[in-house]
Amino acid sequence: MTTQDIASGLPGEDHSLLLVDDDKPFLTRLARAMESRGFAVDTAESVEEAVAKVRSNPPAYAVVDMRLGDGNGLDVVSAIQERREDTRTVILTGYGNIATAVTAVKLGAIDYLSKPADADDVYAALTNSSGERAAPPENPMSADRVRWEHIQRVYEMCERNVSETARRLNMHRRTLQRILAKRAPR
Repeated sequence: MTTQDIASGLPGEDHSLLLVDDDKPFLTRLARAMESRGFAVDTAESVEEAVAKVRSNPPAYAVVDMRLGDGNGLDVVSAIQERREDTRTVILTGYGNIATAVTAVKLGAIDYLSKPADADDVYAALTNSSGERAAPPENPMSADRVRWEHIQRVYEMCERNVSETARRLNMHRRTLQRILAKRAPR
C-alpha cells in the first residue's frame, strides 16, 4: 500500500499535520509514523514555534502536547482555531484530568489522549468521524492514580506550595507531603 493509497482514506484534500511536543524522540517517532499514514507533517517543539507556524500556514490536522517547556498547549489550540476553524486537533498529555479535557474541547480540540499514546491511537482520533464513539480504554487509570493526578494538578496550580495545596484539598499538610513523596500509583 502506498502513501497515496493511505492518504486517500483521509477526509478532504489537505493532509497537513502539525505535531507539537517538547519530547524530541517521541516527536520524531510520531512524525515518521504519521508521514507513513499519508500526512504532510510539520513539527514544533514549543508554543512560540507552533504559533508562528500556525500563523504562516494553518494545518488541517494538529496534535498538541498539553505541557510544553515555554507554556501551555491550549494556547496553540486557540491560535489554530483563530486561523482555521475546521482543523481537527487532538491534545496529548501525561496529566489527564477532566477539567483540562473540557477546556481543550471548548477551545476546539476534537479529542484528548493520555500519554503514552501510540501512532494508531493518534491516527484514529484524528480521522474519527464526529458521530463515532471512542472505545473505552483497555487499561483505565485506577482510582488511586486518578486521585494522585488530581493532587498533582492542584499542587502545580498552587505553584508547588504544599501549604496552599493542602488548604485547597482540605487535607493536613503532612499527609499531603507523604503523598507527594511517594511514586505515582499505576
